[in-house]
Amino acid sequence: MPGLSAYVGFFELCSPKKGESVYISTAAGGVGQLVGQFAKLLGCYVVGSAGSQEKVELLKNKFGFDEAFNYKEEADLDAALKRYFPEGIDIYFENVGGKMLDAVLLNMKSCGRIAACGMSSQYNLEQHEGIHNLMNLILKQVRMEGFLVSSYYHLYPKFLETVLPHIKQGKITYVEDIVEGLENAPAALVGLFSGHNVGKRVIVVSRE
Repeated sequence: MPGLSAYVGFFELCSPKKGESVYISTAAGGVGQLVGQFAKLLGCYVVGSAGSQEKVELLKNKFGFDEAFNYKEEADLDAALKRYFPEGIDIYFENVGGKMLDAVLLNMKSCGRIAACGMSSQYNLEQHEGIHNLMNLILKQVRMEGFLVSSYYHLYPKFLETVLPHIKQGKITYVEDIVEGLENAPAALVGLFSGHNVGKRVIVVSRE
């Protein structure tokens, strides 16, 4: 599921080109880490954001991102994005929504593309945050499209055909966050919403 989500959002929705600039929010998650590696294999400039310095180092040192930053340490997200994308963003892989999306809209290039895979900052809120910079979709002719991976299962063979050779050659790596024991599942699930996971969180019910 994370692999196919990354493939569909990046390749099918965003139609990436070599040399383009790519930004991924919550980039150390199960989907984001793969989007970044796909983009690097294509020859893109890739920046990811994450919620801890440990994850930032993982993005740069293990997954090969060009740059990464801890969004929790940035008082001004617009300024942070301008620091890493002085000429703007071609492709944004959206996983957060809210203030992050608002800042990204200010920094998109003309005819940029946004794949909306998730909006984690808006989950479980009684009142969702409003987006103030949507006019940029029109002024910059940005295309933003949401998707559910369940609508793209027919592309799974194509995904495997693309990804398996890179895995066999060691060009794509993957990190899972494994939690032992069914009794720890509730806490592990809650931890997802506060960014405790690194990569896809997996509950191991039994090793037998």
